[in-house]
Amino acid sequence: MADRHDDVDAWLSERIDPLPPPPGTFELIKRRARRRKYRKLAITAGSAAVIVAAAVAVPQVVNLPVLNPNPTAAPVAGAQNSTATPSAQRDTSGNASPASSSAALLPAPVPGSFRPTSVTFVGTHTGWVIGQALSPGKCATRFCTSVARTGNAGKTWTGVPAPMAGAADGATGLSQIRFLNLSDGWAYGPQLYVTHTGGKTWAPVKTGGLRVTDLETVGNRVFALWASCTGNGPAYAVNCTSFTLYSASAAGGAWAPVGAATTGLTDGTASEAAELVLTGSRGYLLGPGGVLYAGPVDGSMPWTRVSSLAASCPVGAARADGQPTGALLGAVNARNLLLACASASKGVNPSVSTQQKFIYSSPNGGLSWIQLSTAPAAGVAFSLAASPAESVVLATDQGIDLLPQGDTAWQAATLRGGAPAGGFGYIGMTTDEQGIALPADPSAGTVWFTFDGGQTWQPSRLNGP
Repeated sequence: MADRHDDVDAWLSERIDPLPPPPGTFELIKRRARRRKYRKLAITAGSAAVIVAAAVAVPQVVNLPVLNPNPTAAPVAGAQNSTATPSAQRDTSGNASPASSSAALLPAPVPGSFRPTSVTFVGTHTGWVIGQALSPGKCATRFCTSVARTGNAGKTWTGVPAPMAGAADGATGLSQIRFLNLSDGWAYGPQLYVTHTGGKTWAPVKTGGLRVTDLETVGNRVFALWASCTGNGPAYAVNCTSFTLYSASAAGGAWAPVGAATTGLTDGTASEAAELVLTGSRGYLLGPGGVLYAGPVDGSMPWTRVSSLAASCPVGAARADGQPTGALLGAVNARNLLLACASASKGVNPSVSTQQKFIYSSPNGGLSWIQLSTAPAAGVAFSLAASPAESVVLATDQGIDLLPQGDTAWQAATLRGGAPAGGFGYIGMTTDEQGIALPADPSAGTVWFTFDGGQTWQPSRLNGP
């Protein structure tokens, strides 16, 4: 029988020609390749369009203009109204012009000759100052009140919108500023304005003719002293005969008295000052006549009387901004308080002011006090602050005095470039290491910073003269 493998081998060894494709196959492949290429190009172009659109749609963080040329909304009695208002863009020459869509995206410079009267910080980097800028007749409106903001601890400042009000003048105007967070802030002294937009818009709050002489924020609430006063000009907080502690939710809402004990506070005829200090959980009010009140800061309960300091530490009359001349209250925490008791005196050289300044400490929320130290005699005390680490700093008309935590000896802080004329009117410690101070004379145009616990201070200039 023949071997069938020979046939297979013979067939495999032969040349095999592939069958030709059906007619039109190559043309079909070309058309499909071209369509695939066009789809790829279309997808690529569409993706690019999406990326561009996304780049346009992402909100840009911009510094808003300084002044507002149009009136704000009508105030609501006792309420925090945050109605938006247009604003104006100021150019580098200091002349104001209406904001345009392109100009609004540019950082606004701080207006010329800025004279800060108050400073507030949220954390260690972001802060605001309020004051007067330029001069009447050179401002965008008849008001020269301006606000500047920093986001890098004073390295640079930019102008932001300001409330439509003038400088403090008797019962009208503004001189002080406080922010609780990046959104909620208040301008006061003697009028009261609020923002819930980080200062982009401001709205007035009706106070029934009372003047706001002090205001502080903590947690989710704001507290303020509303007073009946007759002071004129910049001295809006002098000759006050009655004080009431008010509070409101920081997010907005009606203001209301905190309680009966802190309503209608008076010392009779002396017209002493009153001051407010808040901690993370407890607040303190040193009223006229030296009575100390305290209570929770969450709005859950009225404040009540704690003790009286009238005999040992008279509060004294108010300065122009409402701070006492005799007693300065401070707090390390909810239970540890500080008190500077001062009595004016003159040294041998009448050109150098001196003052006896006794520093007291209370470890039990003001129930009892012990003398901690005696501050240097040189200078009249304007402001007292304590760091969380319990270092004490005292601002005077001569400079800044420091009592480090655990030490008994005071030291004069080093002031880079020398003390400003008139010394310092305000001082505060943000952390153990960082603090801020304002010259007593706003024309200095600076905010001072410390980054070493109060030992060394350096100025940050807001704008040129």
